[in-house]
Amino acid sequence: GLPLWLPKGATLRRVLEEYVREEEIAAGYQHVVTPHLGREELYRTSGHYPYYEEIMFPLMTVEGERYVLKPMNCPHHIRIYQHRPRSYRELPFRIAEFGTMYRYEPSGVLMGLTRVRGMTLNDAHIFCAEEHIESEVRRVLELPQKIYETLGLTDSKIVLALHDPKNRKKKYVDNPALWAKSEAALRTAADRANVPFFEAAGEAAFYGPKLDFQMFDAAGREFTVSTIQLDMLLPERFRLSFTDTAGEPGTPVLIHRAPIGTLERFVAFLIEHFRGAFPLWL
Repeated sequence: GLPLWLPKGATLRRVLEEYVREEEIAAGYQHVVTPHLGREELYRTSGHYPYYEEIMFPLMTVEGERYVLKPMNCPHHIRIYQHRPRSYRELPFRIAEFGTMYRYEPSGVLMGLTRVRGMTLNDAHIFCAEEHIESEVRRVLELPQKIYETLGLTDSKIVLALHDPKNRKKKYVDNPALWAKSEAALRTAADRANVPFFEAAGEAAFYGPKLDFQMFDAAGREFTVSTIQLDMLLPERFRLSFTDTAGEPGTPVLIHRAPIGTLERFVAFLIEHFRGAFPLWL
């Protein structure tokens, strides 16, 4: 589950990364770099810890501090947003990273590059005001579609992943008002972007609803290639703020997005889809 990239695979990965990075810069993203380790308290504050503890690598204790190999990038990007006070003039604030994460997936589910323990996510986070949600979701929907078109990938569908109220306390943050607000906002944004989508209850992230791009390879197997998540929870947990037009403190909304997902899974998909005969530029 810890892939070694040989020269040709590393070249393929580099070309993909360079292409996507250029598109992100053109779309207004600033790129950042975060470490492979994080302090335990960071993931307890975010609320990820109880949901991911079973697939996180064991804690490391150094000089009394407890660290983990990071299972996700979002708490680190939140710290970057927090490093100084923010104004409404800076929003939407878009930061991106090809961030490497580690999850101790059980050995029985590991499969080639599709299911691994070390993965590099084409990650980004957009900090914005609520009135920006619709326009930002539209922008975020356009980017993966442009990338797929460049690659010649046409067979895809979008799923609006919602929470399951019956399992709210077990699988999701128990905040009915927050779920109602965030799901309505994401559904409205997708509707107004004129993209067809299917709804799926019980498939949301623990903190919010998401739009998943599902794609089929040459053998007809379905892959989740890209995801867009609307998050109103983590900004509250980290007490994020910005100064609004009236000089008062406001709480931003957080949009998580990954146009090609992890490089490992995306390369696996491309190998299967093109049967090794990649587009000439790639």
